[in-house]
Amino acid sequence: MMLFLISINYVDRASLSVAMPIISKEFNIGPAIEGLLLSSFFMTYAFMQIPGGMLADRFGPRIVIAGATIGWGFFQAIAAVCTGWVPLLLTRLGLGAAEAPIYPAGGKLNGIWMTQTERGRGATLLDGGAPLGAALGAILISGLIATFDSWRTSFVVAGVGTLIAGYFAWSYIRNDPREHPGVNEAEASYIEAAHARDVASEPAVISGRVLDFFKYRSVWGMFFGWMCFNALFYGLLTWMPTYLSKVHGLNIKEMGGAVFIMFFSGFVGELVGGWVADKWRAAGASQSKVLRSLFGFSSIIATAAIYSVSQIKDPVTVVIMLSVTLFFLRWCGLFWCIPSILGTRDRVGFLGGTMNLGGNVAGIGVPIVVGLIVQATGSYFLALMLFAAAGAGLFICSTFLIDYSKKLPV
Repeated sequence: MMLFLISINYVDRASLSVAMPIISKEFNIGPAIEGLLLSSFFMTYAFMQIPGGMLADRFGPRIVIAGATIGWGFFQAIAAVCTGWVPLLLTRLGLGAAEAPIYPAGGKLNGIWMTQTERGRGATLLDGGAPLGAALGAILISGLIATFDSWRTSFVVAGVGTLIAGYFAWSYIRNDPREHPGVNEAEASYIEAAHARDVASEPAVISGRVLDFFKYRSVWGMFFGWMCFNALFYGLLTWMPTYLSKVHGLNIKEMGGAVFIMFFSGFVGELVGGWVADKWRAAGASQSKVLRSLFGFSSIIATAAIYSVSQIKDPVTVVIMLSVTLFFLRWCGLFWCIPSILGTRDRVGFLGGTMNLGGNVAGIGVPIVVGLIVQATGSYFLALMLFAAAGAGLFICSTFLIDYSKKLPV
């Protein structure tokens, strides 16, 4: 269910990126305003991350996830009536605020439902909705635009579909496995035994003050590592459709197909990363060895691949290298294991919100910075170098700054 919802989440947030070449002509706006529109979603999305996580800790994931889904479906649909870039910006601010709780609440749900050797796959299924939704969004939104010759119709269809998904989320999700009609006694006992092992590993003495988390290097490594990850991912999500259209001459259908291939490669990579992590962990490897090795390897390959894009002129090869970038970058969806690794059960939502705040600070800044770079230089070269630098930062934070071996006494 979380894979389904996060996929819809990314269809909706990617819709503006896909439609931007058409919208920019209709509203007569340049790259700087395009960057502002693409980043506006992240302004409220980032601001609401920690409150969203605290709501999930306080009221449970179910009501938070269902309410968020219905809220962002509303804002997605009403964007269709906008007649200028200012009201469109306001709907994107509303979309960001409504979508914000979905990841922290989903991370908490992963901790509730998954055992220690299942959370890698749980985390990557949760986060796998990002590249899958971006891939499907490219096909769906570009297909709807081509079919109806209207970006507005595509936004209405996406918004109404999201409202319906919110109802299904409420009907299916439960805050505790024993509350779910599909769970039998053996399954509930198995999960509860894993939770008991988690509780046994928690520190005997905790401070009880959430701000104490920021005394620890691991929390800052998590925060800045996820920021670097999202600087690269959101840079690709927001600007690659325009880049492929303007630099390599792809039309709306070709661009939609190329973006689908890129981001579907990311979805496959995410599932591969989660499977490898859980299998390696179940074979007896330590948590630290598994995560450091996978994060380090994947970030090096992603960084090298995105750098190569700046040197390549052939559009087919560019799409291949962008697909390689996303395949390995999305292994780092395993970051969604980190809140439950570092935090006690009552603090997982807060840590998930803190982590995603870092990620979406990058979401605010990167689209604007890229827009300003392109407007000032007339080239995407420095933007691609920015993405490569983010990949290097991800490597440093994930391999050197985070201690994956113990929970924090907070």
